Amino acid sequence: MAKGSRWVRWSFLGLLVPLATGIAAWQGWAWWSWANHPVSASAAETSPQTVQIQIPPGTPGQQIGQDLEAAGLIRSALAWRLWSRWQNPAGGFQAGTYALSPSDPMTAIAEIIRSGQVVQTSFTIPEGWNLRQMAAYFEQAGFFSADAFLAAAAQVPRDRYPWLPEGIPHLEGFLFPDTYQLPAEGVTPEAAVDIMLRRFEAIALPVYQQANTDYTVLEWATLASIIEKEAVVPEERGLIAGVFTNRLEQDIPLGADPTVEYGLGITQTKEQPLTWAQVAIPSPYNTYINLGLTPTPIASAGLASLEAALAPEPTDYLFFVARYDGTHVFSRTLAEHEAARDAIRATIDN
Repeated sequence: MAKGSRWVRWSFLGLLVPLATGIAAWQGWAWWSWANHPVSASAAETSPQTVQIQIPPGTPGQQIGQDLEAAGLIRSALAWRLWSRWQNPAGGFQAGTYALSPSDPMTAIAEIIRSGQVVQTSFTIPEGWNLRQMAAYFEQAGFFSADAFLAAAAQVPRDRYPWLPEGIPHLEGFLFPDTYQLPAEGVTPEAAVDIMLRRFEAIALPVYQQANTDYTVLEWATLASIIEKEAVVPEERGLIAGVFTNRLEQDIPLGADPTVEYGLGITQTKEQPLTWAQVAIPSPYNTYINLGLTPTPIASAGLASLEAALAPEPTDYLFFVARYDGTHVFSRTLAEHEAARDAIRATIDN
């Protein structure tokens, strides 16, 4: 009887152990399911609201979990710590600013931080802008000061970009106009300059390298920048490039208003065009006085102008004058040009 009792007791215990283990496992699974459940799923279904959280470099995983819990993004910092040890033992969470949603499970939030899906900030540089315009834009947008940008653009990193011309005083003409994205906390003057140089290297430089031209990189970018500032209507771009090419080949001053404006730091308008006195002011950038191209580009040319500088439209025109509606009147002789200019000015005066 005693032997049978022991067998019953051990049999009963044999049943209890798996049962207890199962209950514990169920409780663990239930706790984990609760901890990994979105904090506010019902609210998230009706609102896409996110919470921004910044993770400084070197922040331990345990601290990240505490910060997430404090921000209401996860239910349990303990669950975060246990999951990190089990699933991501080497850590590997990346610093940065993240936009996270309480509606996401903890594991999804962890994956976002592990893979470094940081908040991105975008900025756009239009074609034809010069360094001063870029600097003013960055300052007005609240990225950094205009002076800080101009200081960064005055550094010419030929060690990293050996194709940059030697001896240039700044990067005018080599910061490619485009729309860019950078990590929110990484928008510095140096980062902005670097990403624009890399875009020039990737998009613009191959156009030059594949062309059969006698222009140096500096001459090419400079001519393209003058074309960019003159060509408002895309259909005229190749023709304007052809006029400038003809004048360069025949040793005729380019006579481009934008070069005078750049040298004087002004912008003419329909109401306030350049005066003869301003055109007569000596400057290395005054192409009414000086033969050839300006010492450096006067703006960042877009791809179309960079291509036009290398493949101008064949023409026998030597002159053009703006109508102030974006189009130009093209002429073959100085007499035709002066007549067209006088007719346009008479229209403005009336």
